[in-house]
Amino acid sequence: MRRAIRSTALLVVLGAVLAVLGSGTAQAAGYRYWSFWEGSGSGWAYATQGPSLVRPADGAVQGFRFAVSADSQDAAKPRHSPDFAKICASTPAEGGAKRVALVIDPGTAADAADGATPPALRTACARVPEDASSAEALASVAKPLRYGSDALLCAISGYPASGCGEQVAGNGDSGQETPADASAPASAGVAVGDDATDGGGPSAGVLVGVAAVLLLGIAAVAQARRRRG
Repeated sequence: MRRAIRSTALLVVLGAVLAVLGSGTAQAAGYRYWSFWEGSGSGWAYATQGPSLVRPADGAVQGFRFAVSADSQDAAKPRHSPDFAKICASTPAEGGAKRVALVIDPGTAADAADGATPPALRTACARVPEDASSAEALASVAKPLRYGSDALLCAISGYPASGCGEQVAGNGDSGQETPADASAPASAGVAVGDDATDGGGPSAGVLVGVAAVLLLGIAAVAQARRRRG
C-alpha cells in the first residue's frame, strides 16, 4: 500500500512539472522588429540604447537588422561585417562633419510578414553634423523611415510596408501588434512591452490546471490511506 501511495505522489509531481513545461513551449513568442547594433573590430554588439539617443563618433559603424526575436539574447545580427574603412572608402572626411558607416539588413524571407520579399542588404556611409544621432544618420541615407506612436522604428526605406514590433507566436504566426515600452528589446528605439506575453512563466489558466492535478492527487492519496486504515 505504501508503494501505491508513493506511486500516486510521483505521478502528481510529474503531471505538474509537465504542465508547467508545456506552458512555456506554448507561450514561446518573439517580436518582428528592426534591432539596432553597434559595430567594432570584434563584431556586432546589441545596442543598449535606441538610435535616437546614441550619438556616434566619426568612424563608428551602426547596424540595423530586421528579424524575429524575443530579446537581445537570440536577436539576429546584421549579416555584414562592421568594416568602416570599406563602407566609407569613397566618402572623405570633412571639417564640421562626421562619417557613420551603416549596415542595413532587412533580413530573410522567414522573418518577413505575410509572404513579403525583403529588399537586399545594403551598406551606406552617412556624412552628418558632428552632433547627429544614429537615427539622423540613418535618415540621411535610408528614407523613408516610419516610426510608431511610441517612437519605435517600424520601417527603413519603406520596409516593411506595414506593422510595427508585432508579436509572433512560436509557430511563426503573427499575433496582434504589440505596443512598445522600455523593457526589451531596448535597441529598437523603444522596446517591446511588458504588457505583452513575455513567455517567462505559466499563464493563470495553466496554474489553475496544475492546482487541479495536485488536488486530484491529494484526494487519491487520502483515499488510499482510508482504505489502508
